Amino acid sequence: MSSVAGESRPRRRGVPSLPSLASGAGRRGLPVVGVGLGLAAASLTAVAGLAADRLSRDRRLSVALDDDLGPDALVAVPDREVVVTTSDGIELHVEVDEPAGADPAAPTIVLSHGYCLSSRSWVFQRRAFADAGYRVVAWDQRGHGASGTGPADAYDLDRLGDDLALVIETVAPRGDLVLVGHSMGGMTMMSLALEHPDVLERVVGAAFVSTSPGGLAEVTYGLGASLGGLVHRLGPGATGLLAPRQRAVDATVRLARDVVDYLVDWGSFASPVPLSVAHLTAEMIFGTRMEVISAFFGRFDAHDKREALEAFDGIETLVLSGVQDRLTPPSHSEEIVRLVPGAEQVLVSDAGHVIMLEHPAVVSEHLLDLVARARRARDDDGAGRREHSDDSDGDDSGHESRRGGASGRDPAGERRSAGRRVPRTVTDVAARTRAARARRSSRPVIRPVVRPRRRSS
Repeated sequence: MSSVAGESRPRRRGVPSLPSLASGAGRRGLPVVGVGLGLAAASLTAVAGLAADRLSRDRRLSVALDDDLGPDALVAVPDREVVVTTSDGIELHVEVDEPAGADPAAPTIVLSHGYCLSSRSWVFQRRAFADAGYRVVAWDQRGHGASGTGPADAYDLDRLGDDLALVIETVAPRGDLVLVGHSMGGMTMMSLALEHPDVLERVVGAAFVSTSPGGLAEVTYGLGASLGGLVHRLGPGATGLLAPRQRAVDATVRLARDVVDYLVDWGSFASPVPLSVAHLTAEMIFGTRMEVISAFFGRFDAHDKREALEAFDGIETLVLSGVQDRLTPPSHSEEIVRLVPGAEQVLVSDAGHVIMLEHPAVVSEHLLDLVARARRARDDDGAGRREHSDDSDGDDSGHESRRGGASGRDPAGERRSAGRRVPRTVTDVAARTRAARARRSSRPVIRPVVRPRRRSS
């Protein structure tokens, strides 16, 4: 079932309304647990004080940074919308960008978002790919964004690979592919590689953005070993208790908005971002229902897809992450690079976990470079196959694989596996310049007090 842009959109599921603090909606009939949550939020006086102080300064800066964004900068209007129904009955919302004049031989870019986000997190990259003439597929993972929800056992990381395969089969059944995954979206790509190797045969490029192949149980979230360990021990139980109490959670979010904004900024970014970007990120996170957050949360510590990464050897691969990422630290990117020989590793300074919204130009530039390299590698591979065909003098015996040709030779893989690339650390100089300019413009103006002169008698 599909719908063209302009027709009625699929009903947004699992997205609670978040009234403003001034509104009294949702307070009547609040369960007792909501009062407890409110008291818990109120008890965070130290955090609230820190949040209020920081937000009063950062909000002025964020408002100033918004001046650099156009009115529709965070809006992506797809050329086509499709609803893909999974085998267990969950409706996945898929958007397709098909720019006029796109090269039919160019790969389709498939974007998979992260945990508690949605396809809206790729808004800047979608625009960059469309401007470059590439067809783009962006989809909402099960339980996220405009996609449907299901029972608790539906939120399994292995199922996400099946979902991605189904999305590709439905809207990009032919041609080369470049897969891009952020956080849980990168794990989705790993699951795809294990469960659907036939789809991976079409993949010419892959980008793992702020993600992990495993070992998440050791992540301290920048809190130190003791507090980080406490989050791992108590987190699944706490989110499980909150899962059936969505109204209470929404009420607490409204009552402790400064604390919530501070925590979103702390976990998502490492540098100033426009206020509209911060609001978009918070909207995606708190638009994800607690039952979905809870079901996935308990599964991340057990996630281990290191074996899947072997399948990406021979594919042009980019591993990109933020130096200050608290959720998937750079060591996790290093592990991916270790397991995918020849992968390019790029670290971005002053960058947190939601890097594609924090430093969109840098991320888009490196993704476009990846696609260009992937196309060149594909052409080199094709040339190698043609050369072998000419030398074989008509002998077509033997099986020709997607990357090896009849001789088993893989030009792209040989070039990439020759040696590991040196990791590069890059700085978003333009973002730093904008932030410095915004700081100057957002400083309160202190005017000297002019006292009236006394008239001499």
